[in-house]
Amino acid sequence: MAHATIYVGFTVPQLLRGASRIFPTHSALVVLRHSAFCYCTVNGTIKSKRKMDHLERTANNFRQEVISQAKVCGITNESETVKRLRLAIANKDFTFKAGQWVDFFIPGISVVGGFSICSSPGLLEQEGILELAVKYTVHPPAHWIHTECALDSEVALRVGGDFFFDPQPGDSPVKLVLIAGGVGINPLFSILLHIADLHGYQEGKGNGYKMGTVKLYYSAKNTSELLFKKNILGLMNAFPGKITCRFHVTQQSSQICKELQPHVTEGRISEKDLEEHVSKDTLWYICGPPPMIESLSTLLSNIGVPRNCVFFEKWW
Repeated sequence: MAHATIYVGFTVPQLLRGASRIFPTHSALVVLRHSAFCYCTVNGTIKSKRKMDHLERTANNFRQEVISQAKVCGITNESETVKRLRLAIANKDFTFKAGQWVDFFIPGISVVGGFSICSSPGLLEQEGILELAVKYTVHPPAHWIHTECALDSEVALRVGGDFFFDPQPGDSPVKLVLIAGGVGINPLFSILLHIADLHGYQEGKGNGYKMGTVKLYYSAKNTSELLFKKNILGLMNAFPGKITCRFHVTQQSSQICKELQPHVTEGRISEKDLEEHVSKDTLWYICGPPPMIESLSTLLSNIGVPRNCVFFEKWW
């Protein structure tokens, strides 16, 4: 996700006052819906002469009214450059849908971060926990997470975004193809975990939404930069045939470990990889750098995927 500058205090009332001129009211939002699914409202090429900040770029996206304080309750290194935060959410009314992001408010820092959630809505519902995986940059929110954030640090969060997957029990089953580039895996991993929850609920209760198959294509420079890879392998083992993944590495120089080898392809995601999934009941979710999304959108159009079945979110 991207970032923005806005001068605010830290208490929730002050945050609301400081954000009031930037966050749109619910009545002003434009949200596309197909059945009970909600998707990213942008399905074209976006080009700009300058780089927009997070709040500016997402000004027309949905945002919840709730801003909740949260306390850091876990910090792990997901990779050499990515830290994974566990956050205990204080407000019981705080909710999100798989694929959404948060505005990330840090006391004493005037810059508001924007980070996609990488955990499932079920984890928040059951344990009051939300997770973020943040790559190191010099941008103040990410830099703070990597250099100053500690257990019991307090922040504030607000959920936003029109890129999510939220099927309801009566909806017709669909197949999903998830395509991630780099840290663009974050919202797609949240969706993947939510799908696993749906499968588990359906198997355990015999009702609820009946999920179709899911294929994840995940591209990174090398296997050390593939986030959540052990978790993803675990999901494939837990739901064989229902959740599958192909990892793509573009600059691998070291030996690939035996556990990953059967699932790794050296080279970029290609037309041949994707064309076998084209069908009338398949939806495509993409998250990654803008050039990757623009290239894949063109590729999918060329192999006959309708534009209204392709949904994406660009990270910057």
